[in-house]
Formats: sequence, structure tokens, C-alpha cells
Amino acid sequence: MIKMKVARLQRGMSTIEATIAVAVGAIGMVFAIVLLVQYATTSYAARDASGESAMSHEAISARLKPVGEISMYDPNAPQPVAAAMPVAASTGAAAGDKGEATFKGVCTGCHSAGVLGSPKFGDKAAWAPRIAQGMDALYEHAIKGKNSMPAKGGNPALADDDVKAAVQYMVKAAK
Repeated sequence: MIKMKVARLQRGMSTIEATIAVAVGAIGMVFAIVLLVQYATTSYAARDASGESAMSHEAISARLKPVGEISMYDPNAPQPVAAAMPVAASTGAAAGDKGEATFKGVCTGCHSAGVLGSPKFGDKAAWAPRIAQGMDALYEHAIKGKNSMPAKGGNPALADDDVKAAVQYMVKAAK
């Protein structure tokens, strides 16, 4: 009997035995891979991220904050009480200085480039029909708004006198 077993070992495995060995080996490999993946995911999930600055609550909030804000302006809404736009400090500043400062701080964004049909600063042809309407009409349009231009150039805290000074400055440049 021992001679028979030795002869079998020398001959090798049968086809059925080889198939079973390959199947068991394949199942063992799949099982080993599943265990490794499970170990990797559980050890990563159990990690404490408190020591990582990129995962802090403040860092995450900073990454998720909005890029900008949208402000809808309602001319009939109560106006906020705020300080007027800061004007260059000088003793006895002339109206031209106040108008220039207001123009550079508020009006230049549209009137330097002619945005949405606004007359460009110093463009005599564009300003002539507006100047012909009279200064009172220009003041009213600048303070209350007209067409695409918002009231007070979009700065509701701006004083009426500052708006008038800016209009005078622009009209003077267009004459």
C-alpha cells in the first residue's frame, strides 16, 4: 500500500485534484484581497483628523464659504443709516475737489467706460443733450436714478450735495 501511495505522488495529481486546488487557491486569494481592503478602509475611517489643519472646522468653513454676495437694491426700502462716503480731508475743500473725489469713488466705474449707455467722462457729444435739460434735471436723475443708473450711483449713503458736486464736476469736464 505504501508503494501505491509513493507511485501516486511520483505520478502527480489528477486533473480533478488540480482543478480543486486552483479553485481553492482562487477563493483564498479573493478572500485575502477582501480582508486587506476591509482593513485599509476601517483603519482610514477610524483615523482622527483633529491633528490635521486642513480638516479643521475653520478650514472646511473657509473652503465652503460663498465667493461673493448678491445685494438687491430696493429704492423704496428704508435707507440704512451710515456715514457718508469718505471724502479727501482738507480744510475748506472746494466743490470741485468734493465732486472729483465722489466721481472717482462712485461714478468712475460706469462713466469712465460708458457702461450701459452712460455718457463717458469728458465726452462733449454725449453730454450735450443732457446738459441742455438743465442742471436740476441732471441732479434729479443722479439722485433718484434713471434707466440703468441706480439712485446715487448705487451708494444710498451718499449725501445729495456730494452727488450734485459730482454732477457739476462731470458737466464741467464735458463743456
